[in-house]
Amino acid sequence: MTLKVGADQSARWSVFEADVGPGFDVGAHRHGEAEELFYIIEGELDLLAFEPRIRTAGDWQRWESAGGQRVVRGGPGSLMYVPAGCPHAFANPCPAPARMLFLVTPAGHERYLRELAELLTADGPPDQPAIAALRFRHDIEQLTPLKPGRA
Repeated sequence: MTLKVGADQSARWSVFEADVGPGFDVGAHRHGEAEELFYIIEGELDLLAFEPRIRTAGDWQRWESAGGQRVVRGGPGSLMYVPAGCPHAFANPCPAPARMLFLVTPAGHERYLRELAELLTADGPPDQPAIAALRFRHDIEQLTPLKPGRA
């Protein structure tokens, strides 16, 4: 992930260019205050941005909204808007990487990503209580697990 504009340049939003590897699944989550935009440049991603009828802890890709909305597969040019408080997720189910622009407001999401990377690259298994505390500090309620994907 490459930070394009962050809190050092803008108090309102941060923008990233992200390569999403095959098998990567960010897991369903929500932010109480942040809004996000995801724009697919290359490849395909499964996208979710709705409150499900029933929140299951495992596979968000089977979720359905009260109005019948389901997860969609988006390709180049697809845009997903996520209002504050809305459960959302993306995953790359394809054998090739995908590339997207990711915008979040307010600015500062890069701090969360930097700290998460440090926790995930530390020696030994990931420190789950530290990750949960990090998410709490950054207004992230993780609803289903993150899956890093294939190496």
